[in-house]
Amino acid sequence: MAVTSKVYPRTGDTQTIYLKNVITNPYIEVGDYTIYNDFVNDPREFQKNNVLYHYPINRDKLMIGKFCSIACGAKFLFNSANHTMTSLSTYTFPLFFEEWGLEKQKVTEAWDNKGDIVIGNDVWIGFEAVILSGVTIGDGAIIGSRAVVTKDVPPYTIVGGVPARTIRRRFDEETIGKLLQMKWWDWPEAVIRKNISAIQSGRTEQLERTGEENWAL
Repeated sequence: MAVTSKVYPRTGDTQTIYLKNVITNPYIEVGDYTIYNDFVNDPREFQKNNVLYHYPINRDKLMIGKFCSIACGAKFLFNSANHTMTSLSTYTFPLFFEEWGLEKQKVTEAWDNKGDIVIGNDVWIGFEAVILSGVTIGDGAIIGSRAVVTKDVPPYTIVGGVPARTIRRRFDEETIGKLLQMKWWDWPEAVIRKNISAIQSGRTEQLERTGEENWAL
């Protein structure tokens, strides 16, 4: 797929960016054509304003797929926001190692490490939604506005609320299976361009044929 290097996909719109092209943190990976919109802050400050408690010492990652749409104020809350619940106290003694004479290399014992945040492809994350550490969101899922996602979301599932719960599946199981198999987001850009109408209208038969032809090349 041809990859665009521009930051702003729309002329005159400085609130919407191709997120991949402003990321410099090696622990954040973003797929092609994923967009982020922010009408409050500069969207280019996504790393600072939206990826929180993401301390390099913990080495946890934020991985976002292709063709995702992330709304203003969505937050990704990482492991270092946690306080350990396996100790008798939730106080973060290891974080203040100098004050308490502890070993600096054990600072990560101050919080429970739940793992990376993984966002699939073609995911829509609504206004001011919060995604917690250790969560995986499947391809094609939709996260409602101001939802707090505390557990994994299956592909093509709509969730909302605090904590986020399943509202419904977007399509029937057969259609979801076809979409997950064809992975249109991995097609060459030229092929996607020719099939935008079919993608928008849900003509899965045409997309299946295109997918088969694409893999045959």
